[in-house]
Amino acid sequence: MQIKQAVTSALNLADLLPLAEINPNLVLVFAAPNFFKQPDFAAQLAAAFPDARRIAASTAGEISNQGVSEDSAVITAIRFERTPFKLAATDIAGMEDSLGAGQRLAEQLKAPDLKAVMLLSQGVAVNGSELIAGVVGVLGKQIPLTGGLAGDNGAFSQTWTLLDNTVSDKMMLAIGLYGDDLTFAHGSFGGWQSFGPARQATKAIGNVLYELDGEPALEIYRRYLGEYASGLPASGLLFPFAILADDRQETGLIRTLLAIDETVGSLTLAGDIPAGGYLKLMHASTEALIDGAEAAAEAAFKMTNASGQGLALLVSCIGRKLVMGDRVDEEVEAVAAVFGQECTLTGFYSNGEISPFIETTECKLHNQTMTITYLSEKG
Repeated sequence: MQIKQAVTSALNLADLLPLAEINPNLVLVFAAPNFFKQPDFAAQLAAAFPDARRIAASTAGEISNQGVSEDSAVITAIRFERTPFKLAATDIAGMEDSLGAGQRLAEQLKAPDLKAVMLLSQGVAVNGSELIAGVVGVLGKQIPLTGGLAGDNGAFSQTWTLLDNTVSDKMMLAIGLYGDDLTFAHGSFGGWQSFGPARQATKAIGNVLYELDGEPALEIYRRYLGEYASGLPASGLLFPFAILADDRQETGLIRTLLAIDETVGSLTLAGDIPAGGYLKLMHASTEALIDGAEAAAEAAFKMTNASGQGLALLVSCIGRKLVMGDRVDEEVEAVAAVFGQECTLTGFYSNGEISPFIETTECKLHNQTMTITYLSEKG
């Protein structure tokens, strides 16, 4: 496995040609939304890498070996020597099509030697929980599934993906990785702290929360946010919900706010809320989030005997970035310290993260977490 990376604020062929020296067969691009609005974005990538498959997602911040950047494109060229892969794509018709979109992607990838799947999803009009359920329903829980929902700098209005020559705000993408020569590991951790009483979701349908303890959810949420309430829905990124188990203990699942509905007093979250279940509000400190990123890296590292060149895909939530501010690079540095210099880091700040908790658990949609996927080929 060979890997080369470039970070640029404006695409030009001169910056990309050194990456082509390894004859990549896959090029991963994470870029700010403005790149996808440029009419020649796909054509420039095609000119630089005519023999490679090219896949991209828009972001709320880009992650590379250099740290965290804004308004940039991180281009990572990969040459798999012994690992076959396949790309799948489907358009999503709207949030109600999330389950079907996951099923359609999975049907394109299923095979006896499928080892793992990485998803790059449209990041606004999608129910991430249903998307995952669609994939898992076709492939089964034994196939690890990781990835994330595309970002748009926290606007939650329009996100993009790219596949080869096609740029779209409706396209869902997946990478299927095959064979026994692949090492695939993952980790996920938050670092947020819950506060306040546990409140029951007395009315919830899918990812829309209508009532908490019999009151309009938006009303209760505003009371907790205080001065931050005037900044909704954007300020909701600082105050996600913890999903609790039946015994009201934390499960590790976090849900972040996507939108509010003033008319009915509801909150739309990035994933499903269990009707009748219990929730708590959360907040975080920068130190706790950095510790969480390190814990995610250590969890992934323990799953593999990392040696030689490897790739770590970091998908972290836009809410974490807002909390950490100027110190956001520190969570990326914490991951780099765990994996060492032979590992190339790439990734993005997202509208949702996709990963199992640990090696033995099924995949979940996460919000406000740092998730890490590690890839390498066995020596």
